[in-house]
Amino acid sequence: MADPQSFVPVKLFCGIIASNERTILRAKERLAQLYGEIDSSSPLFLFDYTDYYEKQMGKNLKRKFLSFKKLVEPERLSEIKQETNRLEEEIREEFQAHQRIVNLDPGYLTPASLIIATAKDFSHRIPLQNGIYAHLEFLFGKDEVRTLDWTYPDFKCKDCQEYFLEVRRFYLSQLNKETSK
Repeated sequence: MADPQSFVPVKLFCGIIASNERTILRAKERLAQLYGEIDSSSPLFLFDYTDYYEKQMGKNLKRKFLSFKKLVEPERLSEIKQETNRLEEEIREEFQAHQRIVNLDPGYLTPASLIIATAKDFSHRIPLQNGIYAHLEFLFGKDEVRTLDWTYPDFKCKDCQEYFLEVRRFYLSQLNKETSK
């Protein structure tokens, strides 16, 4: 029987949804304080695939993705989701808003997949701990993204997929550097 091996470090990213670019900038600053240097930032995407967040956060929502230079252990995902949930509340208080004004979706890339954290259970989600689940968003082929039946509509967007393919290329080069040391 083989001994269990440590997991390969993963590329941490976070999605930000908000209606106000000032809120997105503040979230970006606070995320950098928590997780270190940001090595990639996506363009601002319109988030008009659902009205799920409109009642809380208003109309004209935008989405931005960030990735962080420092690789992390995948088993930290539930802890990171709890931290970003607290950060959403801190930002709401800082802006003296009555309702939620930002949604933070942390996740990570492996060489083969993109995983995000969620507090919502569903049949394809894997329980981690403390009410947090891992949601397999999509798979990576050699130079392509393979969506799944449950892939969120904004993650099916070509620009979004191109962004994550670029982050994956950078991540794979980081892993190669780590293993050649």
